[in-house]
Amino acid sequence: MIGLEHKLSLYGFNNLTKTLSFNIYDVCYAKTEREQKGYIAYIDEQYNSERLTKILCDVTEMIGARVLNISKQDYEPQGASVNVLIAEKALDEDSIDPSCNQGVLPDVKPRTVAAHLDKSHVTVHTFPEYHPDNAISTFRVDIDVSTCGMISPLNALNYLIGSFDSDIITIDYRVRGFTRDVLGKKFFIDHNITSIQDYIDNDTLTRYDAIDVNMYQSNIFHTKLLIKDIELQNYLFKTDALELSPKQRLDITDALRREMIEIYSGMNIY
Repeated sequence: MIGLEHKLSLYGFNNLTKTLSFNIYDVCYAKTEREQKGYIAYIDEQYNSERLTKILCDVTEMIGARVLNISKQDYEPQGASVNVLIAEKALDEDSIDPSCNQGVLPDVKPRTVAAHLDKSHVTVHTFPEYHPDNAISTFRVDIDVSTCGMISPLNALNYLIGSFDSDIITIDYRVRGFTRDVLGKKFFIDHNITSIQDYIDNDTLTRYDAIDVNMYQSNIFHTKLLIKDIELQNYLFKTDALELSPKQRLDITDALRREMIEIYSGMNIY
């Protein structure tokens, strides 16, 4: 558990809000319209709202929080989203509005959260997309984990990265507000951090090129990762790389790398 609660005696509740937000991109080569639609259908099945809910419930458990409410939706023609409201500890029944709820865990009674939990949630949205004039299709996942109190979303970072096939990862982490110790001294952060990379497994980091943009005085941290090696077969949808000529393999690899660099840098390459 990340935090200094065991070293620091606080006055009242820990009012710090810790938010982890990141985009994950998966890139695929699907040349024909049939392959492109097949890829989107595959992604929709692999990452439907049921599986995403399982991932977010695992995240909630990892950071030491409690699920209060789950809302999930699969969209047409593609995409899904899940929102999980969480609390650091169980709430008194009088603090909970039992009027509505969807899909809570079996051991949690139907409930929705009190107002102070509007900053304690885990959300995921998926965005599969393709263009008929482009043989490269992409799948984007947006994830937000926001907590207040002593629980920290950084504890689930490696699990989230490992839950998706990630070619490009953009991560933002921010700590807002302040909390006080028993003597009234303000603390604007309750754990040591110099880079988000400090909380990513070394085995994962060796697979990516990574850069940081941090604003330490504002407790804002930003990291971008780009996959280093492209194993072509892993990026072909229902196509065997051995059936392609060396030139085709090189051209497709170049197209994949260009797509990744454009997403990573946030600009088109002409």
